[in-house]
Amino acid sequence: MVRLASKTDIPDAPSGFRAYSRDAAARLCVINTYTYTIETIIQAGRKHIPMVSVPVRVNRVTRPSRLFKSMREYLARTGRTILRVFVIYAPLNFFMSLCALFALPGLAGIGRFLYFYATDGGAGHIQSLVLSGMLLAMATMMFAVGILADLIATNRSLLEDIRARELLRSTRKPATVEPIKRSKVA
Repeated sequence: MVRLASKTDIPDAPSGFRAYSRDAAARLCVINTYTYTIETIIQAGRKHIPMVSVPVRVNRVTRPSRLFKSMREYLARTGRTILRVFVIYAPLNFFMSLCALFALPGLAGIGRFLYFYATDGGAGHIQSLVLSGMLLAMATMMFAVGILADLIATNRSLLEDIRARELLRSTRKPATVEPIKRSKVA
């Protein structure tokens, strides 16, 4: 799921071992309070920050994890993180998928009603039309929310770029200029 959301091929997404360049660290904005590992991979992939996976050896497991009680809890929390970050960085894709989820059955219901209307006058099939209208209204709302979310994401992206530039500018050391030594000519 992380590979799909990030459009990368990082094999060990939950690994906590990370190294960032100063430029990459300035461009990443971690908002999740549970774990940063998956979020940073998705962000880096979406922002086209180059990544490399380096295999590391680990010690054998000597005690259960203190971060989560069960694999089910870990998967649920990680799934929420992936979904949240995906919606933040690709809202149009997410909401257009929801739009299609509502629009396709709505259009099929209208097609069903029109079929019965053409064959036997549509008597008793008005509920298909009502349900289809409701589904298409929900699809229209998802479309509008998707457009608004995409505009907000674009604004957020611009603000993150400005923040990264400011961070990089403030952390660069100013160049020191040696004063010119002048000799006195008599």
